[in-house]
Amino acid sequence: MTVTIVPFGRTAAGEEVLAGRLENAAGMAVTVISYGAAVQSIRVPDGRGGQVDVALGYDTVAEYEAADGYLGATVGRVGNRIGGARFWLNGQEYILAKNDGANHLHGGARGFDKYVWDMQAAADGVVCSRLSPDGEEGYPGALAVTVRFALTEDNTLVIDYTARSDKDTAVNLTNHTYFNLNGGGSVLDHELRLSARRFCENDGGCLPTGRLLDVAGTAFDFRRAKPLGRDIGAEEEQLRLAGGYDHCFVLDGGPAAELFSPATGIRMTVETDLPGVQVYTANGLGPRPGKGGAVMGPRDAVCLETQLFPNAMNCWGFPSPILRAGAQMTTRTAYRFAAE
Repeated sequence: MTVTIVPFGRTAAGEEVLAGRLENAAGMAVTVISYGAAVQSIRVPDGRGGQVDVALGYDTVAEYEAADGYLGATVGRVGNRIGGARFWLNGQEYILAKNDGANHLHGGARGFDKYVWDMQAAADGVVCSRLSPDGEEGYPGALAVTVRFALTEDNTLVIDYTARSDKDTAVNLTNHTYFNLNGGGSVLDHELRLSARRFCENDGGCLPTGRLLDVAGTAFDFRRAKPLGRDIGAEEEQLRLAGGYDHCFVLDGGPAAELFSPATGIRMTVETDLPGVQVYTANGLGPRPGKGGAVMGPRDAVCLETQLFPNAMNCWGFPSPILRAGAQMTTRTAYRFAAE
């Protein structure tokens, strides 16, 4: 295993951005940048003796600063949506930015994805950390966050999250990598399997209503692997409202997800200790140039964002995102790659 940290560029404000490059003996390489603690590339061996970059991203800091979409980023303080951009905690109402219609999305106007994190090398990866000050984006408490990216010799990217606050607050961290196991083009041929019998019903703003729907007999049934494109155009209300898949699935245990590309023979298995995974088929990814100038757009990637359920503060019975003062939150998600 080799770990190197090199300059990646500077922000418009002059802050230095670093790139941590992890490479194992099996031929897999991962690059993480300190801007947004973002996964910039994941190069994995395919089934034909080559190597494929399976993560969408950009070549420069300026592109990451200018672009929306959260490509590869660590998302927080609360990932996904909060209805009405407000929540109550300990009898006090906290008002957040409305950056997704009437709702709050992925930490607000300037979430964790738009900051330069501290980056340090570790034996098997890199550790990114930052202190989110009390009141940042309307959230209470100074929150210390650490994200460790590690690469194993069996081609697994492990992401460990740790957070601690000096006040009760809300936390729901996730990673927003856009996966394309073909290396580019549409992912509608990718076969997806999910360990999920239920998913969160969304309203017209992709905001969970609090109801959990059964996947049986619907386009949302991925209990057996099927191509993403098989049912994405089905005449179902939940697909129509989101313009595709943009839903949190309730995990039943075991591997959360398996994604397979028949074109490259690459299989990705996702394991997590979190209760949900948001499946997003890049419905809102407007056409734009990415790494090497390659154009990417809607349906050119799928995100598998492991997380607590969205809008949990407003939905009775959802797992709570509240982190109590002095307590420590730790979660782990692992992406294991193999070639067939």
